[in-house]
Amino acid sequence: MSASSPGPIRAVVQRPLLRRLLRPVAAFGIVVVLGVSGFTSLGGVGVVDALFWLLDPTSIELHFRAHGGPETLTKGYAVVVLSGLVVTGLWIGETVFSAAFGGQIQTELKQMGVERTIDELEGHIIICGYGTFGKTVARRLRDEDRDVVVIEREDAEFQRAIDDDLLAIQGDARREEVLTEAGVKRASTVVGAIDDSNANVQIAMGASQIAPTVRLVVRVGDEMYEALARRAGADEVIIPEVASAEQVTSTL
Repeated sequence: MSASSPGPIRAVVQRPLLRRLLRPVAAFGIVVVLGVSGFTSLGGVGVVDALFWLLDPTSIELHFRAHGGPETLTKGYAVVVLSGLVVTGLWIGETVFSAAFGGQIQTELKQMGVERTIDELEGHIIICGYGTFGKTVARRLRDEDRDVVVIEREDAEFQRAIDDDLLAIQGDARREEVLTEAGVKRASTVVGAIDDSNANVQIAMGASQIAPTVRLVVRVGDEMYEALARRAGADEVIIPEVASAEQVTSTL
């Protein structure tokens, strides 16, 4: 996670929308052309007057009060044309609305489902950060059928956690409301897994204040931060390089 705060999750209208709009827009244009050509033929008016009839059908009756012609037929044709304009206009609106807001609505509904699931968890493990370290820990825990909630700020890593079928919240784990949303008061363990020792220490301090009994596992970059993490309330401090070296030594 970087230091910048996350932006809201947004649905992006992409270029396929233009292709989806081609048909309804073309249908709307065809109805307009048919309406204008029909009105010019039936009423004997110019293109400008025919376009005005599309906007204000009441002008048709005013025209035939002063001119002869098939008034009933023209009015019937106007009903058909206006119905076509309404249908194709709704088609265009539905296409734009679906493309612009459909993804956002789906995302929000999915997030609501995640929040409800998290609210029902007890004794779960919160992984703060979904980089290489956090991802490895989360996947191992999931393979052991442990309940895991990931907190990730960056869009790419957050989406990766979602794609890995994990419960995930997008936000800054140093913030009290984000930890609360992840259910820290009901969690068994909080793991500070970010590639930033200072951030992990801050997470430990925040989590210990909200949930004094929660177990805190903090990742730090070197031994210099270990004492600081302990003072922040960490029950266990992980230094990946030291752990890897010990594992290699044990293997040798």
